[in-house]
Amino acid sequence: MPSSDNTDPLWEVKSLKRALHAAGVALWSWNVATDAFSMDEQGFTLWGLPQATKVVFEDLSSRIHPADRDRVRAAFGATRAILGAYEIDFRILLGEEVRWVSARGLGSDEGLHKGLMRGVFLDVTGRKQAEEGHELLAGEMSHRVKNLLAIATGLTNITSRSTTTAQEMAEELTARLAALGRAHDIVRPLPGHQGRAALLGDLISVLLAPYDDSGAFSGRIRVAVPRMGVGEQAATTLALVVHELATNSLKYGALSVQEGTLDISGFSEGSEVHVVWTERGGPSVEPPKGESGYGSKLLSRSVTGQLGGTISTDWSGDGVVVALTMSVERLSG
Repeated sequence: MPSSDNTDPLWEVKSLKRALHAAGVALWSWNVATDAFSMDEQGFTLWGLPQATKVVFEDLSSRIHPADRDRVRAAFGATRAILGAYEIDFRILLGEEVRWVSARGLGSDEGLHKGLMRGVFLDVTGRKQAEEGHELLAGEMSHRVKNLLAIATGLTNITSRSTTTAQEMAEELTARLAALGRAHDIVRPLPGHQGRAALLGDLISVLLAPYDDSGAFSGRIRVAVPRMGVGEQAATTLALVVHELATNSLKYGALSVQEGTLDISGFSEGSEVHVVWTERGGPSVEPPKGESGYGSKLLSRSVTGQLGGTISTDWSGDGVVVALTMSVERLSG
């Protein structure tokens, strides 16, 4: 009967194999003359192959991602020229599943014994997915920061041309940036990794809440628009549009007096959504004379460019009516 003493070499080998298995390490050997591979049970499980006494490189090659296949073959062929330890990471395909494998060993003749080179395979899928996630997050953050800087630069230029004093510019620019902040506050991730969005009605109501002491739903501002999602990028653009309209109304229209009311209604029709901004009870307003101001240009550029729609204004005696038509696809993107 074999001894269970922990000094028994067989016991030590079995213990080592159990430890390697627990760590997810697969052992392999490669005959540099015959190109034959041998692997332990863990290796066949990792590669999704039926267990056999040996497997040729082509058996493994059929599982390697096509984009990595030539690189892996060249790397293994070059291992004898490498001094010291080497490591190569590559992808393998198991049906629809993609796994990342790390092959490690000793190069040059240091790793060669009786014509065999030996090493290990490690499943590093989790690490690679984490790295890809970090790269994706870093790229997304960089993209968002650049977008926000571009928006801030554009707003600064527009505000500097539409104001006459430094204080007035600071107040208007701060208000516009605050509107963007409120829009981003309510943008939330959608289920199933479908991106991020806010409901159209919630977005408009939150943006207009600062203009109504009694709240957007119960005061003189009423919002009744289709229930639909607004994507993160579109939310930024729509925030600028709503802020510009509300600022004009606060200066010259219905929101400039306590008796004034503002009604935002809408409906969807095919690939378009229509939103009507109706002011009532405010002072009489007239259409601007001469060339459009910078605020009007910002509105037009935002609606037609970013939201793929149109904007028209009716300067009626009862109050301003602004009709917005926006692309559903652009609005949800």
